[in-house]
Amino acid sequence: MYVATPEPEVALGRLLFWDPVLSGNRNISCGTCHNPRFGTGDGVSLGLGEGGVGLGPERRPDPRNLPEQRIPRNAPALFNLGAREFTVLFHDGRIEADPARASGLRTPLEDDMTLGFSGVLSAQTMFPVLSGDEMAGHYSENEVSRAVRLGRITGEGGAWDLISDRVAAIPDYAARFAQVYPDIAAGRDIAFTDISNAIAAFVAFEWRSDGSAFDAHLRGTAPLQGAAAAGMDLFYGKAGCSDCHSGPFLTDHDFHAMGAPQLGPGKAARFEDHARDLGRMRVTGDPADAYAFRTPSLRNVAATGPWGHGGGHADLRAFVVDHLDPVPALERWNRQAAVLPPLDGARDWRVMDDAAERAAIAAAAARPAVALSGEEIDALIAFLDSLTDRAALDGRLGIPETVPSGLPVDR
Repeated sequence: MYVATPEPEVALGRLLFWDPVLSGNRNISCGTCHNPRFGTGDGVSLGLGEGGVGLGPERRPDPRNLPEQRIPRNAPALFNLGAREFTVLFHDGRIEADPARASGLRTPLEDDMTLGFSGVLSAQTMFPVLSGDEMAGHYSENEVSRAVRLGRITGEGGAWDLISDRVAAIPDYAARFAQVYPDIAAGRDIAFTDISNAIAAFVAFEWRSDGSAFDAHLRGTAPLQGAAAAGMDLFYGKAGCSDCHSGPFLTDHDFHAMGAPQLGPGKAARFEDHARDLGRMRVTGDPADAYAFRTPSLRNVAATGPWGHGGGHADLRAFVVDHLDPVPALERWNRQAAVLPPLDGARDWRVMDDAAERAAIAAAAARPAVALSGEEIDALIAFLDSLTDRAALDGRLGIPETVPSGLPVDR
């Protein structure tokens, strides 16, 4: 499904989303790791950002500029993130709507957070462009990565300012921003918040998902039948899935320790030497939040693998089976279930090869097992398939042929 005349802000955001000019080395766009070919993810367990070439499972290290490490968490899907219900984003919820703050947001920047972001979807763009492993580039490679390393994010000469200047220097972008935002037409400089607001408008438009068979069921126009209907009964009943995957987007937007396998570099401070990822605890500091991650929406879930915050499962059925009884599943998990582009020197299995680390994950995830037959598992998968919305998966506007910077577009 394509729309011929989108709103100017959406059209502007589309170009920015696909333009590598926002990355430090001008070689990665938002669409590199959030591509409709892979369910708005990247099709791998843990991606390669800076230092990678190619797309999805075919992405490989660039021998001229090798990645320092994998991106520590699985690329999340982008469906319905413009809905008002989404007030917390990222696997650990490190960005959250907070009306008590001047910016209206709680983020790692705390009181230094710049004003002007339209909401959490806009503000989430601040993270990838500041990450050396994702878009900013490695230290000393470019002016953006140097600013990030020095802690210069906001204000004149900060990383966001440098990115905004790049965009403003492109005549086509300058004209489009003036068309979309009257105060820019009146003489205000283009700010990073303007860039992020336009991208948010595009993401909300492009990947709104409400046209699945499940939606038709909810509207009463075409009730689910057969295995999908049986799976829905299990989902909302015996299997207990809806305890966390509730509401129209099938998420409670809360955080739960579910015992998913952890692989890759983990999330550690520079002075630490470990590969664990404590999830929500890294945000709250509360030990009760150890290994807890945000409940993902299940819209289009059949197309968004690999699954889990670490992407430990490339097969949805296997993930569901392990999810129903995660503690023994950790012990039998096979690393062949992951999809990882080759990366020399990567220490991907430090956590899963460590009995004490596995035990800590299992302890946090202790919960009663749910026993389902093979036929019941098949029915659950049929229900999850009913959440697929083809128009949303394809995207309403699609990938532009060119972008104003003239840089190559990842297709």
